[in-house]
Amino acid sequence: MDIHQHFRHDEHPFIDQVLSWIDDVEKTYQMKVTDFLDPREQQIVDMLTGTSLEELKVYKHGGSKNAERQRVIIAPMYEEVKEDAFQLSLLQGSYNDKFISLGHRDVMGAFLSQGIKRQKLGDIHVEDGLIQIIMGSEIAPFVLTNLTAIKRARIKLEEQPLSYVMEKEPNWDESNHIVSSLRLDTVVKVIYKLPRKDAGEMIKKGLVKVNYKVTDDRKLVLEEGDMISLRGKGRSKIIGINGRTKKGKVNITTGQLK
Repeated sequence: MDIHQHFRHDEHPFIDQVLSWIDDVEKTYQMKVTDFLDPREQQIVDMLTGTSLEELKVYKHGGSKNAERQRVIIAPMYEEVKEDAFQLSLLQGSYNDKFISLGHRDVMGAFLSQGIKRQKLGDIHVEDGLIQIIMGSEIAPFVLTNLTAIKRARIKLEEQPLSYVMEKEPNWDESNHIVSSLRLDTVVKVIYKLPRKDAGEMIKKGLVKVNYKVTDDRKLVLEEGDMISLRGKGRSKIIGINGRTKKGKVNITTGQLK
């Protein structure tokens, strides 16, 4: 049975990558430390390693208890994995938020403009004049030397212990909806209270992500656990698919990040 049939087509390259990691660990008995993975990618690793749990262990760490993006270690069962094996660094800087406004996208753009790949960065926190970025320790020296400004704000980054990370408990506002289908445009319309035409146009323009990846397929059928984000309107997710009504419509529970 082909394992790929259980996943969406755009996830197949990542499936192949994870299977390669698993094969290497099983053959070499050496742990594999990944770059930062988003929650969907972490879920896929869990699913694919599930059949090898007698020989392998999976560990995750993103620098804090509620970290969204995490590095994953796939290791032989007998391997002892300690925190420093994840090779994480926390860089912190401040700016005067009375004179300039910075957001997550500004910080991300500054990193990408330095040629740093998104996969090398974990969670980014920007709040009340303070910036914190979790990253792979292997790029921290480069960042400390080269990233001195974000937007128009001068920034001096310094390395801090991981215990300094700002913890933020996610708060999901749950609600139930009856939808005609699980198509992306239908669900986006209901969650964000938009006309269906507008929802379709936003998807077409690349303003919507499903599981952290931009999609322009408004007919994409969503599944339980899928994460959705609409630029400028925040994140939401499918918490539960609760069955069909007598008229054939679908009862779903969604959550919107407050």
